[in-house]
Amino acid sequence: MDRAELADFLRRSRDRLNPADVGLGGGARRRTPGLRREEVAQLAGMSVDYYTRLEQARGPRPSRQMLGALARALRLTCDERDHVFHLAGEEPPRETGGSSHVRPGLLLVLDRLHDTPAQVVSDIGDVLVQNTMASALLGDVSGRPPRMRNTVRRAFTEPSAMDIFPPEDHETLLRTHVAHLRAVLAARPDDPAAASLVAELRAASDHFERLWTEHQVAVRRSDTKRFRHPVVGDMELDCEVLLSTGHDQRLIVYTARPGTEAYERLQLLRVVGLQDLTVG
Repeated sequence: MDRAELADFLRRSRDRLNPADVGLGGGARRRTPGLRREEVAQLAGMSVDYYTRLEQARGPRPSRQMLGALARALRLTCDERDHVFHLAGEEPPRETGGSSHVRPGLLLVLDRLHDTPAQVVSDIGDVLVQNTMASALLGDVSGRPPRMRNTVRRAFTEPSAMDIFPPEDHETLLRTHVAHLRAVLAARPDDPAAASLVAELRAASDHFERLWTEHQVAVRRSDTKRFRHPVVGDMELDCEVLLSTGHDQRLIVYTARPGTEAYERLQLLRVVGLQDLTVG
């Protein structure tokens, strides 16, 4: 681990960012450019003391998960993320299929969606990052183990995961999950992550196995979904899907038409936030 070089790169990466670049308010006038250390720590989900020690070249070696969180917080490109891994003495992630590193462009859009639920999801269903509104609507995934941030795995192995949708919509949604996963595996048959997820679910869920053998194929695109929220009530929301360049990541934005009851409830959700959240 090259502590001095890592510290220098983290400082320079922090200095080049403005609060608006990461969805933070500017607040009072700043004497120096860039983000504050506590803001980077907040975005990365670590303590300010830990991050400060990294910038002072005296911290312990960060875990791979922490390095990934720092890369997202500092809006690093894939090349810059790999550089951070090398400086920390770690081998960079080598994704043979879809990448788990969220592109800065998608994060830039996500940061500007303050009043609309939005999240970035991999093409096999891993929730990579959420804004606050998405956490309030769908459940906060940040405290879950990485493998349980996958929407398809949870849908078929965790009964409560589907409670945010009306029971009469469950079968259609589950079929959509399976049909999309089939399309991904066909496009990337050598992707171990996609193949492993399919094999796991075929063994763990009779329901998944039955739907898988039907061989339906459909890429998930824009749609309308109904949600059941325990605090603000039922909402029918439009789900707009923006694809990354490689189509392996999707920015999903949940909106309601102005003037509708769903729109009013979405505004109420913005006020409630995570305070009374019981979903997920």
